[in-house]
Amino acid sequence: FQVFNAKTSELLSHHQVEIMQKFPKEGWVEQDPKEILSSVHECVEKTCEKLQQLNIDITNIKAIGVSNQRETTVVWDKTTGEPLYNAIVWLDLRTQATVDRLLKKIPGKNKSFFKLCLGLPQPRYRTLRLAWLNFMTLASAHLTSMPRSLWMAFLPSSSLTGGKNGGVHCTDVTNASRTMLFNIHSLEWDPELCQFFDIPMEILPKVRSSSEIYGLMVCFLCKSGALTGVPISGCLGDQSAALVGQMCFQDGQAKNTYGTGCFLLCNTGQKSVFSEHGLLTTIAYKLGRDKPVCYALEGSVAIAGAVVRWLRDNLGILKTSQEVEKLAAEAGTSYGCYFVPAFSGLYAPYWEPSARGIICGLTQFTNKNHIAFAALEAVCFQTRELLDAINKDCGVPLNQLQVDGGMTNNKVLMQLQSDILCIPVVKPSMPETTALGAAMAAGAAEGVGIWSLNPGDLTAVTCERFEPQINPEESEFRFARWKKAVMKSMDWATPDISSNGKPE
Repeated sequence: FQVFNAKTSELLSHHQVEIMQKFPKEGWVEQDPKEILSSVHECVEKTCEKLQQLNIDITNIKAIGVSNQRETTVVWDKTTGEPLYNAIVWLDLRTQATVDRLLKKIPGKNKSFFKLCLGLPQPRYRTLRLAWLNFMTLASAHLTSMPRSLWMAFLPSSSLTGGKNGGVHCTDVTNASRTMLFNIHSLEWDPELCQFFDIPMEILPKVRSSSEIYGLMVCFLCKSGALTGVPISGCLGDQSAALVGQMCFQDGQAKNTYGTGCFLLCNTGQKSVFSEHGLLTTIAYKLGRDKPVCYALEGSVAIAGAVVRWLRDNLGILKTSQEVEKLAAEAGTSYGCYFVPAFSGLYAPYWEPSARGIICGLTQFTNKNHIAFAALEAVCFQTRELLDAINKDCGVPLNQLQVDGGMTNNKVLMQLQSDILCIPVVKPSMPETTALGAAMAAGAAEGVGIWSLNPGDLTAVTCERFEPQINPEESEFRFARWKKAVMKSMDWATPDISSNGKPE
């Protein structure tokens, strides 16, 4: 939970709690919905305490915005308020095998069947997670002879989900656009798609704009009741929130967020641009009920910061995630070593689930420093793939890249990124642009009006700039070697073989 000054965009206070991820099976990633809710309670309470210690009156908090990890899905009983299963996280792969089965239902097995109304190239995991949850909960209700009234959300927050005591059950257009159930042009749930995926429309939340008053904070969210009655007036999926926080309001402006994965979004304005190079068309934001919807092209990379955690937790060559910068700096080069971290396949622009991670170009001289450097370089190469695709789709190459996210504190990574892209990389001094974007949407909402989003009124943000330090020829050579390594990672995964020797 973070509190910003609406006039200066200054971060006044914050508190954060790490949420545990569960891995019950290979490829399965879950979180406890009650733990998510509890973490919200704790963060609100602790932040209010810190503000009081700074002699800042918490009654000055005029609005609350919510940002979330898109596509993480949870279903609960609206009568009891109890979740019926863990939240299934966006990285989860349990429904991968179902994609091929669904493709057989599409006329002509055309993978672009969904593209025009959804902006997504083919059915992927997010809606199938909901179908999986729906099947599991309905099966449970049948077995216990208890009819259940279900609600679901792609936004696991405590105050936009209704609950047993009533309230508001809603989401915004940016989150809805990632479900494969929402028409990004009509801005409505699509009955035909819901029927295709066997999702009952009555469990879906109402879809609102990204900036309007949805309701008021209730006292149970904060033990002291300090924020009771404060409007909740901003709601954005994390990557859209970062786009707003980076103030990318003009056509052609783009940002790249470095977290567990990498997400490069390019604002295409009120025109939905459909990619011919493996990107997604998504809703960037709709900043008010009567405001126009703006679209973006998005490239997604599954493994970015996660590769550093893998070096730490699986290989044990790091004691802390921060140590990777020191090791990479000591090496100064990968010495011909290339790392493709396709732990769960490759996302954009390949969309190749059969790919698996490889490290190639190893020699007897290779050591952990070179591998650390190659891991960081892999993040930069993957971003280069996304940038090349966006440049081709938009027709106008980006002349700089705005960046944010936890990994941007790594100066070696940021310099590598500029070298690989051959353009400047610009990092804001306040990297929490996702939270800032949610705050801006909340403060700008009609009925709140404390934060102007007019370009002339936006506060200039202090930035650190990284310029390319190698020649383009060297960059192209290294990138070509990377692409050669990517090709070697393809078609690696095969169907599991059961005990009778037959594919499962």
